[in-house]
Amino acid sequence: MQYRKFGNTNEEISILGFGCMRFPQIDNEIDAEETTKMIRYAIDNGLNYIDTAYPYHNGESEIVVGKILKHGYREKVKLATKLPSWNITSREDMDNYLNKQLEKLQTDYIDFYLIHALDEKLWQNLVKNNIFEFLDDIKRSGKVKYLGFSFHDKYNVFEKIVDSYDWDFTQIQYNYIDEDYQAGTKGIEYAHKKGMGIIIMEPLRGGKLVNNLSDEIKEIIDKAKPKKTPAEWAFKFLYDKEEIGIVLSGMSTMEQVVENLKICDEHGKSNSITENEKKILMDLKNAFKSKIKVNCTACKYCLPCPMGVNIPSCFEALNNASMFNEIEYVKNNMYKYIINEKSDASKCVGCGKCEAVCPQHIKIIEMLKEVNETFN
Repeated sequence: MQYRKFGNTNEEISILGFGCMRFPQIDNEIDAEETTKMIRYAIDNGLNYIDTAYPYHNGESEIVVGKILKHGYREKVKLATKLPSWNITSREDMDNYLNKQLEKLQTDYIDFYLIHALDEKLWQNLVKNNIFEFLDDIKRSGKVKYLGFSFHDKYNVFEKIVDSYDWDFTQIQYNYIDEDYQAGTKGIEYAHKKGMGIIIMEPLRGGKLVNNLSDEIKEIIDKAKPKKTPAEWAFKFLYDKEEIGIVLSGMSTMEQVVENLKICDEHGKSNSITENEKKILMDLKNAFKSKIKVNCTACKYCLPCPMGVNIPSCFEALNNASMFNEIEYVKNNMYKYIINEKSDASKCVGCGKCEAVCPQHIKIIEMLKEVNETFN
């Protein structure tokens, strides 16, 4: 296992962190026996960062993790969990959730505590409910060692949140096709300059960079030299960046644990990528991006739609289905929620209000018809 100094914390953290949201299951319940074997095997082989959260596995992840870290394992790791920001309606809520989490995890303190899944709206609500006072109090009390946040919004919102408090670290979605998505490369560089530790989530885009690959992607990987698996290419891209401290992987099988530990050993050094490898990664990125159907930046100038259509979400679903070769999966997951909210493409009446204000000059009406045909 390889380790890196994590921001200004002086902590030496393994470059691979164990994400606790995709544990193996039996009959929709966590397979505690197999999960215990996986996590303890990872720790025994040098991994020392465990990342869970209040909602993972319907609230069961923290409980299972607390049990797994008994018998001396708690002392071997840095434990991370997250405040469910969307549930906060008062300052008291924040304390109540943290105390519940300490109880579930069977620990006196959390090493790395995150404010979960921040966007502008959630952040404004938290500020209104005295989040800064809460952060100061829990650090002073010793219940939490280091404070950070995970993020899901645009770069300008990220910068605003970073500047609002003396954070120790942040966690963002990032991989070789998402360099300009949400906080992106720009956000990594900005947080790094502030001395913050940087954690990466979704290094494989929820498995989309390794599973169900198109023939074009497979051909690039098969012909590439030196030979690497799809996962190795994805992790190599991330580990090369010295600003990145930890890459989280939500591992579901022992095989994934073993493979990821091996990748750390072989590809975990920063500034080690060759020009040839950069070219192959660019070829992979371009191959994925070439399948984008709509050049929508989610600027939301098209909203609100008079009929309630969530135009950016509809286009994101279409792009995901095309890029990752999985129409049925997107239809039965992401697009199903859009339909449930009665904001799907079928509600479009072709009024054209959106097209008049679209900075990208997208033929929105025509493309919404394609969305409707694709998922119906």
